[in-house]
Amino acid sequence: MPPSTPPGRVRGDANRRTIDGYEACARDYAAAVDPTRSGVGEAALRRLAGDVPRGARVLEIGSGPGWDADFLEGLGVAIDRTDAAAAFREFQAARGRAVAPLDVVEDALPGPYDAIVALCVLQHVERERFDDVLRKIAGALHPRGLFLASMREGEGDGWEHDESGDYRLVFWSADALRARLREAGLDVEWEARHHGRGDWLYFVARRR
Repeated sequence: MPPSTPPGRVRGDANRRTIDGYEACARDYAAAVDPTRSGVGEAALRRLAGDVPRGARVLEIGSGPGWDADFLEGLGVAIDRTDAAAAFREFQAARGRAVAPLDVVEDALPGPYDAIVALCVLQHVERERFDDVLRKIAGALHPRGLFLASMREGEGDGWEHDESGDYRLVFWSADALRARLREAGLDVEWEARHHGRGDWLYFVARRR
């Protein structure tokens, strides 16, 4: 079950509050996340790298510290990094990486791209705004373009509270997620589960 929300604790726009939390914890987050890849995350990234055409144009939504983009670039995939949190953009700039500002909930997406990557991002999107976000992603892909993402698997909505802030969490069952993707014009071709800090569903979907 998602964490409970103490009365009066969370106020204001959920998307903005979540971004503010990442603004406050970007460096700690980067230090806590292993920059190397293994297991399901590595398998998903390798699958994407193997499926995109040579010279593909790839967009990453929510690049964070940039470890996934680094891994894809190591596999020969060129990637445009974006993040809604200035603190993550600054962290990557200090590493010599260019990261554009982009909020997948509020902003129009550039494109079209051969693939879009959004790992550990869309679980923060409110349920009533999720379909709109998926339609934007599908619209930013070339026909037959690929979408790689990970989501928290389960039921219900909740908040994760930390010293840095409050983070919105929206849980989806695999069946419900596939249905939402199909409605947006995206068909799941590969999926896998990761059980770590919560249950995660990774998938690669293709635009019809």
